[in-house]
Amino acid sequence: MSTPTINIPGYITGTWTIDPIHSDVSFTVRHLGVSKVRGQFGTFSGEIVTAEDPLKSSVTATIDAGSFHSRQEQRDNHVKSEEFLHVDGHPELTFVSTGLRHDGEEFLLDGDLTIRGVTKPVTLNLEVNGFGEGMDGAPVVGLSASTEINRKDFGVHGGAAGALVGEKIQVALEIEAKKAS
Repeated sequence: MSTPTINIPGYITGTWTIDPIHSDVSFTVRHLGVSKVRGQFGTFSGEIVTAEDPLKSSVTATIDAGSFHSRQEQRDNHVKSEEFLHVDGHPELTFVSTGLRHDGEEFLLDGDLTIRGVTKPVTLNLEVNGFGEGMDGAPVVGLSASTEINRKDFGVHGGAAGALVGEKIQVALEIEAKKAS
């Protein structure tokens, strides 16, 4: 066995399943150029594989596009429509990592994000919050990640309402995952 090239306190190798109850997938977008509107996805799943060399670790995730909510039903229905996410034609958003880099004190997780059937490379700023023990004694890991995407790169134009919504989307992830047995 070789030693990990990067020292992460409490690091545990293995396969981890994202816990949707203790995780959050959300985004923020400008509205009318003066305020920010937040939205979340309530249904998502994923797997994290922590390799012996942390930089060889990987992530896959799937988000149910229809689980979008912003606490405003009319807006939620519009975002789910063909003008934005087009949930009927593209029920899932996916992320598949392609590499993990270490840049100073930060980790950068590269991957392919697919929205509306359009796949583009993205880089997430990744923070390893820690490894610990869950309520049932099983190992857990906590991660935070963020990135910025341009919605138009993924074919999310928004119709007439698109002029009222910013093109840049701030994506934020708070992830807790449990080690698979």
